[in-house]
Amino acid sequence: MSLHLNQTLRERIEASPRALYGGWVCSGSPVMAEIMAGSGLDWVLIDMEHAPNGLESVLSQLHAVSGYPVTPVVRVPSADPVIIKQVLDLGAQSILVPMVSTSEEAQAVAEAAHYPPAGRRGVGSALARSARWNRVDNYLQDAAAHVAVFVQIETSEGVDNAREIAATPGIAGVFVGPSDLAASMGLLGQQTHPEVVAAVRRAFEGVVHAGKPVGVNAFHEQTARDYVAAGVSFVLVGADVALVARASEHLAATFISDDAEHRSSY
Repeated sequence: MSLHLNQTLRERIEASPRALYGGWVCSGSPVMAEIMAGSGLDWVLIDMEHAPNGLESVLSQLHAVSGYPVTPVVRVPSADPVIIKQVLDLGAQSILVPMVSTSEEAQAVAEAAHYPPAGRRGVGSALARSARWNRVDNYLQDAAAHVAVFVQIETSEGVDNAREIAATPGIAGVFVGPSDLAASMGLLGQQTHPEVVAAVRRAFEGVVHAGKPVGVNAFHEQTARDYVAAGVSFVLVGADVALVARASEHLAATFISDDAEHRSSY
């Protein structure tokens, strides 16, 4: 039996006439992942860097979103080649690697994600979900087409090297992280500071000049729209945990404050 794999984020971007809007899944919950996947968003990011996720929970979330027309991306916690290999073997076709600031670091990431001779990814397709246990014809030969490797620029050094990072063979695109970028600029927590926004846009320019798609994290609606207008191809516009946090706070403020006001009127 021959099986076909889904589109990678790279292929989804190439086929889309507009920017792709995504949501972060930080809860570690396959239920929350499925809720986000069924929302109508274009893609979801399953996070291993700042979320309580291990290999088993990532696998559960990949299963949970697989029945929906959404493209999953897994952000690994670091550029560790062992973790990259394991996440790809789980069946993640699109990965995001954080804190890449030089072309040399990008090259190491690309090599970890691709089989020889292009890279050094360990061969275990017969044992892994990535090739559906050898049910995907010619998986080893076509593996580069089944995998999309994105790297994250999050430092001033990375902004300076954006064009070279994006041009690295085996890197499908670049995602800019304004939060850590702001911190690296001495502007912790000020993602929309004019200097940070200017640095983000400089990174965009470098990536676009290299002919690769660029994305960004932007939870503020107008900021996200401004970045899309500036040429980003994919953007994260919210996170499961943040959505629940704000909605639950709204519930508490609505009912508890109303009840307290009602009681004080007696």
